[in-house]
Amino acid sequence: MKKVKYVPSGGLAFYEEKEMLKLGKYAKEGWILEKFAGLGYSLRKGEPQDIQYSLDYQKDADEEYFAIFEAAGWSHVCSEGNEIHIFSAPTGTKPIYTDKPTIVEKYEREKKQMGKTALPFFISTVVFWLLSFLTNWGMVPKILFQVMGLISLVILVFPGLPYLSYQYKLLKLRKE
Repeated sequence: MKKVKYVPSGGLAFYEEKEMLKLGKYAKEGWILEKFAGLGYSLRKGEPQDIQYSLDYQKDADEEYFAIFEAAGWSHVCSEGNEIHIFSAPTGTKPIYTDKPTIVEKYEREKKQMGKTALPFFISTVVFWLLSFLTNWGMVPKILFQVMGLISLVILVFPGLPYLSYQYKLLKLRKE
């Protein structure tokens, strides 16, 4: 029997709650989250557990950061890039974020981070496409600007879509 299983992620920026519930369901079946793996998770076969998972974003987390979660009943499971952290706790443990201001703060931090990454690619995409439409230079083929614009657009998708997702979540939270 297989002892390790790969589970693809739907995207933490888009489906954070669903992803954490999905991991909790796997834990009840004995598939326990071990680490992030590519665009998903690596689960290890073990004893079924009734646990819940929670996600937090904290750049350059230190020992004090993890100690705060541990004191609240949450165990650190894994991290990705020392910025995205998943914790687990027995089902019924008080959630990491319980009030609206801290949830808003969490998504504001992530939106700002994604925005900083997305902005240069957004600007370069617009500039390359404008140049491709406006140029008639014989020395620089129009296709060069179109290809550069397309490459920039493809790269923009990775920080740009999460940025829009966090923006949407913040709008929903502020309307409530």
